[in-house]
Amino acid sequence: MQSEHHKPIVAWLLSVCALIFFMVVLGGVTRLTESGLSMVNWHPVTGWLPPLDQMAWEQVFADYRQTPEYRKVNAGMTVEDFKSIFWLEYLHRLLGRVVGIAFFVPMVVFAAKGWIRGALLGKVVGLFILGGLQGVLGWYMVKSGLIDRPDVSQYRLAAHLGLALVILAATLWVALGLMRPIPAQPPAGGDVNRGLRRASWVLLGLISVTIISGAFVAGLDAGHIYNTFPLMDGQLIPEGLSDLSPPWLNVFENIMTVQFDHRVLAISVLISVAIFWWRTTGAGLTDSQRLATRLLMAVCAVQVGLGISTLVMVVPVPLAALHQAGAVILLVVAIWLVHELRPAQV
Repeated sequence: MQSEHHKPIVAWLLSVCALIFFMVVLGGVTRLTESGLSMVNWHPVTGWLPPLDQMAWEQVFADYRQTPEYRKVNAGMTVEDFKSIFWLEYLHRLLGRVVGIAFFVPMVVFAAKGWIRGALLGKVVGLFILGGLQGVLGWYMVKSGLIDRPDVSQYRLAAHLGLALVILAATLWVALGLMRPIPAQPPAGGDVNRGLRRASWVLLGLISVTIISGAFVAGLDAGHIYNTFPLMDGQLIPEGLSDLSPPWLNVFENIMTVQFDHRVLAISVLISVAIFWWRTTGAGLTDSQRLATRLLMAVCAVQVGLGISTLVMVVPVPLAALHQAGAVILLVVAIWLVHELRPAQV
């Protein structure tokens, strides 16, 4: 592939990353407003258009009235009330289709022109397949809330979010590789830099685990209880963290434990990022490496502040949406940092 073709391909991939970012944030708003179960059918090819007349609205509303959410939560809702939750889920699914087209059409065009081929073509085709699987996983998640309980499974919610972030991370990594195909030369003090490189991967892993733990918080509505900080139920380490058996089940299904774990992970990320930033002060990093480190520190501090504010204010939708957006931005900056610190021989 000729280097002059890098710019349009990078612009395409970064645009897709931006669309995925908005998709994740919109998905969070859909969850926060309890709109995700309003569409009880999935037509991936033909489901582009919303209901266009009153008869069509009555039909989709009739389908919704058969769901556990309507019977147990929204009984008595009118069709006009229903529209307010339908539109958010519709826009979320529509944006998913837009992301697919925005990826597929340029991919075909660039491949036809010979701009992407070989290993790069394999990577982008793999990303497209993951995108298709994400749509299937999204419907699999929704189905869990249409049978008995008026909520989706927290396990499937975490998997859906996790796959979205994997797709975003992989797409961003490919774009960064095209932007900087030759890594920055290791700064003075190579041994220190190797330690920082390993530490950056640890930070990325810790941030990823923390975000997924947040999905379990959302899936169990765990942010609506214990709305104080730093104490939780009047204690620093509350009683009841191990009430479920077997013990590992507490991590995923005990509401108190799920929220406590997310708190501990978030503070651990903040402390770890601060230590990493402090270690880089005399490490002789390049300008871009230093910028990535400082930005990670700043975004992390803001993100923790947003999380605490969301908790103590009992999860207002705008603030909670900002918190989810901040999580994705933090992940993106961490990926950028890891990419900047990658070995020169790669």
